[in-house]
Amino acid sequence: MISAAHTTPPDGPASPAAGSETPTLLVKIFGRDRPGLTAGLLETLAGFAADVVDLEQVVTRGRITLCALITTPVHGQDSEGELRATVHGWAESMRLQAEIISGVGDNRPRGAGRSHVTVLGHPLTAEATAAIAARITGTGGNIDRIRRLAKYPVTAVEFDVSGVDAGLLRSELAPQAAQRGVDIAVVAAGLQRRARRLVVMDVDSTLIQDEVIELFAAHAGCEREVAEVTAAAMRGELDFEQSLHARVALLEGLEESVVEKVRAEVRLTPGARTLVRTLKRLGYQVGVVSGGFTQVTDALRGHLGLDFASANTLEVVDGRLTGRVTGEVVDRPGKARLLRRFAEEAGVPLSQTVAIGDGANDLDMLNAAGLGVAFNAKPLVRTAADTAVNVPFLDAVLYLLGITREEVEAADAEAVEDRAGD
Repeated sequence: MISAAHTTPPDGPASPAAGSETPTLLVKIFGRDRPGLTAGLLETLAGFAADVVDLEQVVTRGRITLCALITTPVHGQDSEGELRATVHGWAESMRLQAEIISGVGDNRPRGAGRSHVTVLGHPLTAEATAAIAARITGTGGNIDRIRRLAKYPVTAVEFDVSGVDAGLLRSELAPQAAQRGVDIAVVAAGLQRRARRLVVMDVDSTLIQDEVIELFAAHAGCEREVAEVTAAAMRGELDFEQSLHARVALLEGLEESVVEKVRAEVRLTPGARTLVRTLKRLGYQVGVVSGGFTQVTDALRGHLGLDFASANTLEVVDGRLTGRVTGEVVDRPGKARLLRRFAEEAGVPLSQTVAIGDGANDLDMLNAAGLGVAFNAKPLVRTAADTAVNVPFLDAVLYLLGITREEVEAADAEAVEDRAGD
């Protein structure tokens, strides 16, 4: 159970209700859920001069478990017996079951080192979940609470864990997650988790399904040559800037009209629109950095309502591509610099930024961000990033931020209402 009774008020010590020696009763109600049960139980308890120490309710597939931790009635044993009889009578009248357990004090204090452990599966098997839970315990951690964040398009559950350092927990759980075929993220608990943040994404093979330079290359008849160089660069086998110049040189002579054709061919990654829309509705700022080209990223910025966008620019002279890029190249170090610049312009501490990418040229950006997410990434990137998402839905990243499917659906509903009002 989650309790606020551990907090000491600023003007003095905690009330006796939270004291370790105070007699308490744990009142548990379970059965078929319906409106008014919580109010009904609390109204039943109200006549016995008891203080509420803790309260928690869970509903699963229409079945409710409602727990109230209260101080025992002040009038002694007779009042406690009357309370028990009254609660059991009320529960029976509501076709519920009741259990009342005597004890002393509040819940035991949670240990230091608190983390949110998010597990994603498609599907999420009992075997994988059991292995993760066992490893949490094996590190000395305690699972204080579990809740489901999403059931579609992936199943996502979140464990609140205490008693173990987040870094140690991440290193212990990552091998289990890889072995069991699930994705996992470990984030230190704190108010900053849901603070106003900045999310910055790579574009090619992250925000979109394509490699833009390969789309251009298909129009130039050199797709195979460009794809080979791209793959080597993403594996970290080639210097990105050199590989960029080599690939762009193959595009020399293409008509500028090809740009519109390429924009039309770009395919958003499944869940990309939902990811951006939900983040924006929740007050996040969203940007992209790309080793691709502004001819495409500027269009994506306008289409999706992005706050920031930066990429390389293909040089055009007399209506044709020259085979060169203009300005400073956006490469691996450049992406990290742009993340820092966007964070400064957005007024967001770097510790509250999230970076998402798939290739070796994203690594500096992923390491600089408060949370680096490898999205369907190369093995080198998956190993180096804070966490990895290996399902084909970009909006699964939302669950790593503690955003629930219900919040996503609410953002979608608001968007529909706004469009209807336009």
